Amino acid sequence: MNNYLERMNLGGDLKEILGNHPRVTVPKSREHILDLAMGGKGRDLFEISYNIAGYGKIVEATVARCKNGIVANYVDDYMRRRDPDSMIIADDKATDKPRYRDVYKKDFGPLRQLSFDWLKKESLIVMPFPAGGEGENLSYPALLIGPENAGFFAGGLADLQGFIPAGEIPEGFTPRAVIYLVPPFRQTHFDGKQIVVHNRQDHLHEIFSYNLYPGPSAKKGVYSVLLDFGEQEGWLTAHASTVKVITPYDNTLVLMHEGASGGGKSEMIGPLHREDNGRLLLARGIDTGEQIYLDLKETSELCPITDDMALCHSSFQQAGKKLVVKDAENGWFLRINHITSYGTDPFYEKLSIHPGEPLFFFNLQGTPGSTCLIWEHTLDSTGEPCPNPRVIMPRKFVPDTVDEPIEVDVRSFGVRTPPCTREKPTYGIIGMLHILPPALAWLWRLVSPRGYDNPSIISGEGLSGEGVGSYWPFATGKMVDQANLLLEQMINTPETKYSLIPNQYIGAYKVGFMPQWIIREYLARRGTVHFKPEQKVPARCPLLGEALNTLKVDGTYITRRLLQVDRQHEVGEEGYDAGARILTDFFKEEIKQFLTPDLSGLGKKIIECCLNDGAQADYENIWVAN
Repeated sequence: MNNYLERMNLGGDLKEILGNHPRVTVPKSREHILDLAMGGKGRDLFEISYNIAGYGKIVEATVARCKNGIVANYVDDYMRRRDPDSMIIADDKATDKPRYRDVYKKDFGPLRQLSFDWLKKESLIVMPFPAGGEGENLSYPALLIGPENAGFFAGGLADLQGFIPAGEIPEGFTPRAVIYLVPPFRQTHFDGKQIVVHNRQDHLHEIFSYNLYPGPSAKKGVYSVLLDFGEQEGWLTAHASTVKVITPYDNTLVLMHEGASGGGKSEMIGPLHREDNGRLLLARGIDTGEQIYLDLKETSELCPITDDMALCHSSFQQAGKKLVVKDAENGWFLRINHITSYGTDPFYEKLSIHPGEPLFFFNLQGTPGSTCLIWEHTLDSTGEPCPNPRVIMPRKFVPDTVDEPIEVDVRSFGVRTPPCTREKPTYGIIGMLHILPPALAWLWRLVSPRGYDNPSIISGEGLSGEGVGSYWPFATGKMVDQANLLLEQMINTPETKYSLIPNQYIGAYKVGFMPQWIIREYLARRGTVHFKPEQKVPARCPLLGEALNTLKVDGTYITRRLLQVDRQHEVGEEGYDAGARILTDFFKEEIKQFLTPDLSGLGKKIIECCLNDGAQADYENIWVAN
């Protein structure tokens, strides 16, 4: 056995695969991983392909070495975004997800063995890594086992979660999770689909990744492991970015922004975008062309805490009344489709063009020896730019990050909203800021609307739900168990407040991510989310809690048309109410599935309130009476 592997406690199938394997590489350093990603030292261009019986040579991706990092591009457009339906469960433990035997009408065991047999014949990368946050009892020892020619995949995982260099593997390293990477089976067994099979054994969570896109496995697969272990131990990993905001007046506020993919998590911890003249284009009328600007001379200092996976470990809470979080990742999988030209986002442009070490890029135009520019997106076969270009940014390269657990003042929820008019009503009726009571905030997290024009995943048209917590696509267990954990978490953290923020459109106005950037400044400068009675009013749609009557930022009032969408003449009460019916009907359909005997009593009351068209005050009363 490889000397490095001898330090590990490998039993059963792991020992069968690796015990006498003649060609195993355990990465010794990040530089070693960069060379493995290129198929060896000194190469500038590398093709990842597999010779498959009956299919011939299948090229999955190409990898180029640029001055600022490694650039991977997939041949198939489909492989450039995460398929939200990729998860399949192979074990017999409790789950609401599709089971392998039900989908494919056979047991997973034979394919599992075929996967092992394939790995035994390949030159392998074996990379130990920590799944979860840094610190004792906050991460779980894990392994990646995959073909050596997929070094870029290992490199992406290493930057996302960290890795343990060969010379630093502790004696007795015992994996609690393992990713088996078997790319050719995407073609031979799954009709080209991004299938990831989870097999939860008593002491080992197995992930079989039958594709090379890191989204469903290296990224969200590790998230699945944390949700699985947290479900067993009674804690959550929220799908959220978190930022400490320090205003020009030295007020501080910690804001956690949750939501489905595309809901503005990465944008919430990044700087706001200004026009060339320094002004902020707050909104633009889609029909009238009216432009609403805001002058904001000084912006707040941002100290990022999490980008996508916020560890809410039970050991953090202790006697505190606010939610406490810590980053569960070593690096951030940043989607950069909004950066379309030089100067769009100077912050991330600088970080990516002049990184401390070479980065890993996906779906970007990378010419060997050149500098990969994050606004030059790979073109899909349609000729349109790929909507999901990515860069993995190790958090150590991001200035002013917060590493220790920190209390959250406000939990906001982001929703991608479509345009809404009287003639074409939609659920785009959410004003710039809504204040939610905890009961309504919980309902929004049960439903987690995936939203309009989502660039991150493959999805159909119309309104759909990401599922409980907005992390449901990555969870392996039962929906109701996660719903109960979320509700218990909210009960135990009464001093953390809740808000709702749209992005893309507010009624008939195009706003992009400007609402969350402005609200971030607004709440931080106020230093509180407590409002005087005259400052807010129950929203016309009860699911939206309370809307604001006034909102003033740095001496400038925001027009009420952006706070209460029914006041827009392009929408009016008629268009608003039609959109409210769309949203309400969608909520009712989504939450029915949680009404099971295992749901907590409080949860049942909240859901029944929604099904019975309760008012905003009814949700508050239910919570107070609990």
